[in-house]
Amino acid sequence: MSDPIEVSYKNNGCYRVVVTEDYSDLSQYIRELFPGLVRICIISDTNVSKLYLDTVKAALSDCCETMYDLVFEAGEQSKCLDTVKICYDRLLECGFNRKDLVIGLGGGVCGDLSAFVASTYMRGCRFVNLPTSLLSMADSSVGGKCGVDYEMYKNLIGQVYMPDLVYAAVNVLSTLPEREFSSGMAEILKAGLIKDASFYEWLIENFDHIMDRESAYLVKMLDTAISIKKFFVTRDPFEEGERMILNFGHTIGHALEKYFDFRYSHGECVALGMVAASKISHGRSMLSDEEFYEIRDMFVPFGLPISLDAYDTDAVIDNISHDKKNTDTGLSFILLKKPGKAVIVKDVSPEELKEACGCLIVEWD
Repeated sequence: MSDPIEVSYKNNGCYRVVVTEDYSDLSQYIRELFPGLVRICIISDTNVSKLYLDTVKAALSDCCETMYDLVFEAGEQSKCLDTVKICYDRLLECGFNRKDLVIGLGGGVCGDLSAFVASTYMRGCRFVNLPTSLLSMADSSVGGKCGVDYEMYKNLIGQVYMPDLVYAAVNVLSTLPEREFSSGMAEILKAGLIKDASFYEWLIENFDHIMDRESAYLVKMLDTAISIKKFFVTRDPFEEGERMILNFGHTIGHALEKYFDFRYSHGECVALGMVAASKISHGRSMLSDEEFYEIRDMFVPFGLPISLDAYDTDAVIDNISHDKKNTDTGLSFILLKKPGKAVIVKDVSPEELKEACGCLIVEWD
């Protein structure tokens, strides 16, 4: 186990992110944080619960008087207000109050949903996140963003609510489908591209160890990626400025997710979004030819797409107009000055967006 990462935020608050191999130390952290705990409710989905719910329950058996669980149907379609209501009903049925503990056990959907439930039930109760996907370990579990989708809009309803603990056990990644593992690598590659060129180079050099899911490499990789996210989160916990750099690749990525009705994973769309954003950076002479093509091509060894068959680029650009990052002064867009250095701009033109989206289309001879 590496040393816990301390993530601070406004009003001198702080929580730990623990990256380790398994759940053997989880009860120690829970007992330390919540002495005399009465109730725990573990929220999970139908996929993860079959694999790890009993393991976590056994690990926490001495941490509270009564333990409950709630399992919802796996998938993005469950990240909605209907599922939130089911969770509220379950907590009420179990007599939960603000001093009880909600635990989210699952990937990004479960983490976002369970955190939102904890943040709004009785105006906020205790919350611990146990991420089980690489994507949620590296990204969504850190920083406090939580929420649900609303109709066609992803993450439209939500807020920032800090967990009491994030505990990532990398051995659960052994059961993660290959496509989902690759999806998580998009956010990790992003971390290097926006902040740390040497980390990005380390990822490229060690891609075989990483894709073989060797524990020591996964722990080191996640420690560094989470520390990069911590840098932005602690400086700007409520996304009022610099934290927006973490959205590199997400503006076009989210629009592609919606356009393809989530047929492509979040990480796959973010990878495509990073290719498109790098194309805009290249068009502005921020990235050289060599830098652009290397960034584009290096997604491939990690199982991520860099192109698509022909699609309606105008429809994707229209989706961008509904992005949460829109303000009255324009669309905040993240570009690269160079690998390891990102910048926020607000003057990306429709023509640049069109060219960027077009660069993703495969040209058949």
